[in-house]
Amino acid sequence: MNKHTKRLVGLVLVPFLGACLLAGCGGGSRADDGHTNGQSLQKQEERARQVADAWRGSASAAAWHKGYYPMADAVQIPESGWHSQADQLAYESKNFVLQGNLPAAATEQGKVDWTGGSALTRPLVGAKKAYQSFALNRSEGPRLTVTGAKLGRTTITTSRGTATVPAWLFTLEGYDAPLKRVAVTPSKLPQPPIAQARQGSAGGLRSLSGLAGTATDGRSITVKAAHGACDDGPVVKALETDENVVLYASVKGAKSGPCNADLTEQNVKVELRKPLGDRILLDAFTGRPVPYGEPGGRSPSWT
Repeated sequence: MNKHTKRLVGLVLVPFLGACLLAGCGGGSRADDGHTNGQSLQKQEERARQVADAWRGSASAAAWHKGYYPMADAVQIPESGWHSQADQLAYESKNFVLQGNLPAAATEQGKVDWTGGSALTRPLVGAKKAYQSFALNRSEGPRLTVTGAKLGRTTITTSRGTATVPAWLFTLEGYDAPLKRVAVTPSKLPQPPIAQARQGSAGGLRSLSGLAGTATDGRSITVKAAHGACDDGPVVKALETDENVVLYASVKGAKSGPCNADLTEQNVKVELRKPLGDRILLDAFTGRPVPYGEPGGRSPSWT
């Protein structure tokens, strides 16, 4: 499983340390946690059920099913793939240089077309802003050179299935196929019908970092879940209903005592009884839909 460690600072550190004080996160004997303690697991399931009941038939659910929420990367690499490891490294480190001018948007609105026939008009992102979303670095080392852009279209997976959307097609030096960046903005996230759970109130329940991917057949999903240096890793379970899938995350093997402030983010695969389809994927802790990507990353579902 892919892992990467993040140093927590500021407000992000506070809730984690609070959880450590409540559950124990350091060397010493193992404390009961959401994986081994039946009472804790029952509290997590109760919270998941509360979230499912709150969303069922709600105005928030109705708004969600009418909106545009991408569930895949808004930046799409050239169809031919990268020509070299250096180019791949440049992309991953967001190291780009612009040679030439970027056009202004031809229109302020763009049309989202779903395969089922539904459509929605959304504001367009300008070419300069789209470029800046993936070109955040101008350091020495491998670089990719953008020589121009034009407005075209591409397809992307959304919460309502596959959609064809406007996209900026960026010309790369040395490539015949363009790098694409979706040009329409996501819909505003509806106000959730239930408040976020209080830290430590739901049997060791944790929030999820985001959605990493969905299987082609929709029968499994992969999410990003964080855990500390003093436990045995994250556990993610699913409560499925006809309207939504509520994920509830915890950690297993937590130990009592002090712990350092490092969190490791890990991809966790969750099997579903039936394909996800148009059911809403919800986080039991936050009471909100699980976003694709990271809020500060290259292609978050929403901000």
